[in-house]
Amino acid sequence: MKHFDVIVVGGGHAGTEAAHAAARMGARTALVTLRADAIGVMSCNPAIGGLGKGHLVREIDAMDGVMGRAADMAGIQFRLLNRRKGPAVQGPRTQADRKLYRLAMQGLTAEQANLEVIEGEAASFMTAGGRITGVRLADGAELPAKAVVLTTGTFLRGLIHIGDQKQPGGRMGDKPSISLADNLRDLGIETGRLKTGTPPRLDGRTIKWELLDMQPGDDEPELFSFLHRAPFVRQISCGITHTNEQTHQIIRDNLSRSAMYGGHIEGVGPRYCPSIEDKIVRFADKTSHQIFLEPEGLDDHTVYPNGISTSLPVDVQEDYVRSIYALEDVKILQPGYAIEYDYVDPRALTQSLELRNQPGLFLAGQINGTTGYEEAAAQGLVAGLNAARVAAGQEPVQFSRTNSYIGVMIDDLTTRGVTEPYRMFTSRAEFRLSLRADNADQRLTGFGLDLGCVGETRQIAFESKMEQLASGRALMEALTLTPREAAAHGFAVNQDGARRSAFALLSFPDIALPDLERIFPDLSALAPEISAQLAKDALYANYVARQERDVEAMKRDENWEIPADFDYAAMSGLSNELKLKLSRARPQTLGQAARVDSVTPAALTLILAKLRQMKRMKTA
Repeated sequence: MKHFDVIVVGGGHAGTEAAHAAARMGARTALVTLRADAIGVMSCNPAIGGLGKGHLVREIDAMDGVMGRAADMAGIQFRLLNRRKGPAVQGPRTQADRKLYRLAMQGLTAEQANLEVIEGEAASFMTAGGRITGVRLADGAELPAKAVVLTTGTFLRGLIHIGDQKQPGGRMGDKPSISLADNLRDLGIETGRLKTGTPPRLDGRTIKWELLDMQPGDDEPELFSFLHRAPFVRQISCGITHTNEQTHQIIRDNLSRSAMYGGHIEGVGPRYCPSIEDKIVRFADKTSHQIFLEPEGLDDHTVYPNGISTSLPVDVQEDYVRSIYALEDVKILQPGYAIEYDYVDPRALTQSLELRNQPGLFLAGQINGTTGYEEAAAQGLVAGLNAARVAAGQEPVQFSRTNSYIGVMIDDLTTRGVTEPYRMFTSRAEFRLSLRADNADQRLTGFGLDLGCVGETRQIAFESKMEQLASGRALMEALTLTPREAAAHGFAVNQDGARRSAFALLSFPDIALPDLERIFPDLSALAPEISAQLAKDALYANYVARQERDVEAMKRDENWEIPADFDYAAMSGLSNELKLKLSRARPQTLGQAARVDSVTPAALTLILAKLRQMKRMKTA
């Protein structure tokens, strides 16, 4: 019988990232999956990144994770979204070749030390002394471990809907996980139902591409990994078309045949990624909706029509798709469908993603009520790191919402829970001016090095970059202009007598790096990527300094730890509603308590006073 430190169940985006993270920490890790050749499969959209999501991928990469590297290896179209806006809200995105992404992830997994892939179905958990102690497979084999990470995606009691037809499935072509779902309930873990959906897949050979507007990638691609500089494979363009009134009428006439509107689905779907039926109902005044026709691979004729996910019957899908411009003769290779699945209320988790009532069991991905590859992988990273630390007898680590989007997401999930599948947006972060995609390594790679999850190759590259940034910053600070000299060069600065450095001048919106390079030729000696990074850092320097003061002010009281057995029910002054919500949420800090729904400043004052009283009694 093999013994492991960490077992990860599931080979999707959360599972692979969790397994790699645990293995990088030195834990003997097993990745249990039904099929090894399905590791890295992109179940829905063949793309990685986007607004908010791209930030998560960069942060995963900064911690030496694998999603960004695999995305770069498979990227066939790179675009930086919101390029015309400031760097804080720009999001890298790539259209990926499905096969290349899967092969890249499987190759990285095969190369990872301390990681073994085991094909099999996880049927139940092994327990002893109130802890999870391993996994039992469907064939009866037992795999003992010190910690387990569960990443079931949409497989827990998964049910596929196409019109009024339904069939069990974790995704099209794969059976769901029923016994594991039953075992979770036997352990007293409450589950709910959510749903997501996918559009029909089209045969690109039957699309009239010559009629379409085409969208190419960026001329200067922004990759995900801080280790990469240029795309690995040939780049392509995507087509753009739109629905029309005829499309909308076909859908309206058949709404009752939709699984969602026909009452066949109980789960709640993602509000920010609605089905085409939802779009027609919710935005009834719109006469058309944009569709991106995204090729799924360089040698694959399959096309993903981004924007028309559906649970309508197959015949209706054929009718409405063929009513769309340039798709009149299109062939559907696979119908779109909705899928329902079990999830666990993430408020049952600590910020390390360990279940409070089942020590040793960590959850990551859609099982926690999220949607999207990137959100899943980021949770996998957190769960994998912490499972390895628990296995080694170490304290868990937390990502703060003040230094990462990962921290924002984990805090949102564990404090507020979900009413619909959670999706990351830049607007969720209070400190997004400093939490930019471009500086993720500056924020997190040092943290990863301290934890021991960053390898030598990235360490060398990171330390070299930081040295270059430091020397470049010093050079920029040493090169100065008086207000009169600045004005002579056409710069609009206050004539206040204060000299300003090149770094300070870059914070002015109308002063760009080439302007200063003409004045200070020494700046041209800096590596282009270092100069570009310093320009972004300078642009936000004043705002970031202000945010850092805000962060410190927030931390003074937010960091008060609340004991796990804190008795809210015994507190006078709290409403019964707040006592119930706080007892259920079990916030670990005062800051988390502040983000529990309906908690007031007055309630926080009462809790803080009680915590201070407890501290005095303890030290008396």
